[in-house]
Amino acid sequence: MLFAASAAKAQQLEHPAKIGGHPNFNGIWQALNTAYWNLEAHSVEPFSKDPEEFWQLGALAVIPAGKSVLKGGGSIPYLPEALKQRDENRSKWPQADPEAKCYMLGVPRVTYQPFPFQIFQGNGDLLMVYPFAATNRVIHMTDHSEAPVDSWMGKSDGSWEGDVLVVTTTAENGKSWLDRSGNFATNQLKVTERFKLLDGNHIWYEATLEDPKIFSKPWTIEMPLYRLIDSNVQLLEHKCVPYTDHLLYHDLLGPKSQSQP
Repeated sequence: MLFAASAAKAQQLEHPAKIGGHPNFNGIWQALNTAYWNLEAHSVEPFSKDPEEFWQLGALAVIPAGKSVLKGGGSIPYLPEALKQRDENRSKWPQADPEAKCYMLGVPRVTYQPFPFQIFQGNGDLLMVYPFAATNRVIHMTDHSEAPVDSWMGKSDGSWEGDVLVVTTTAENGKSWLDRSGNFATNQLKVTERFKLLDGNHIWYEATLEDPKIFSKPWTIEMPLYRLIDSNVQLLEHKCVPYTDHLLYHDLLGPKSQSQP
């Protein structure tokens, strides 16, 4: 307990409270919840309702129970046809999940994936770096022009509202999901994130999602982000590409040999 408190105090001393008059978000942060499984409240359940799938994993093949991260609770306000698409996505997990294919996860999903991420802050643009699929995104603090094309991560524009970092992301390609439960959005999605530094080691994170194509109204998720205070903490790259070949190209590769690992 004493060591943890000392480590936290030492890290705060290494990070000045302000940069250019704004809170200092430099560091490695991580969400500690089950939002990556399902943004909505959910009970413990198996990966699949088919007992022939994943049975070798036993108790490992279960989705942990989790609380809703929706502000105010409740359900995501899907339009009726979009809800049907969400259910279809869910029925095809994990093969249909872009995460399984090592695609960049998009905003906001990349924030609460079960990996830490790093924020680099100076006096201009900010950079956020993520281990999964070598993802990164620039938070443009001055260049708020429209993105020329849609992309997996879209374009993120930042501004300050007092001590709160506000990031608006548009021009995502709509091919990612919001979690492993098939929740999704289209390329009309607008995400407004708010990063509020509570103290040296905690950020309060909110993201409001607007997509009139599939949602009946805007909705918001919220959660704390925790600074990692381990000695010599660093990001470790998660090279997922080598593990996707058979999933992506099985129709070209043919049946997987029983001798393959």
